[in-house]
Amino acid sequence: MKTLVVCSGGLDSVVLAYSLKRDGQLAALVSFDYGQRHAKELDFAAAAARRLGVPHHLIDLSVLGRVLTGSALTDAVEVPDGHYAEETMRSTVVPNRNAIMLSVAFGLAAAQKLDAVAIAVHGGDHFIYPDCRPPFIDAFAAMQKEALDGYAEVALLAPFVHATKADIVRRGAEVDAPFADTWSCYRGGVHHCGRCGTCVERREAFAVAGVGDPTRYDDPDFWQAAVAGARV
Repeated sequence: MKTLVVCSGGLDSVVLAYSLKRDGQLAALVSFDYGQRHAKELDFAAAAARRLGVPHHLIDLSVLGRVLTGSALTDAVEVPDGHYAEETMRSTVVPNRNAIMLSVAFGLAAAQKLDAVAIAVHGGDHFIYPDCRPPFIDAFAAMQKEALDGYAEVALLAPFVHATKADIVRRGAEVDAPFADTWSCYRGGVHHCGRCGTCVERREAFAVAGVGDPTRYDDPDFWQAAVAGARV
């Protein structure tokens, strides 16, 4: 099955790409410039494609950052510290982001006669992001089946949708994914900040998985307090 992976350059999507490469299914990566506050992650996605020896399609949707306003990922809104389970993390939602990206990815896959599009949404995303949940994945797959009816058959793969971030780290270790060459932090500094939701989630995942974390964090210990606070 020739598969196009939606790749942000983050840990989850890079592990997914390496997993599909191991299975002989990886055809290409696609990334999106949607006007995010830093494009550092896109450099990591491009590097992943080079290492994997597959094409990298970078789609310019930067206009979205000017119209899908109000998110800490696109606007001059402070990125909140803490765990994804906290209400403040709703400021990191970019409305309809995955629906828009997947629509473009499906068009690309159909045009290039690929068999599937894969996305690395996972269980840890369910707290905050509605377009990462199983009902969205199922509904989008059904919609795309109708949208391409009679033209192409492209499947939607979301193998991590019920998995934890720790499960993804374990899978990454199995397929020798280069964890150090992935970027998660919302702030886009020299190093991962260690305090934003995605840094906390990343740090916790390595600890739970029992896998060494090669990431350099500006605040490597904040995650423990953040996780403890989310469980209260």
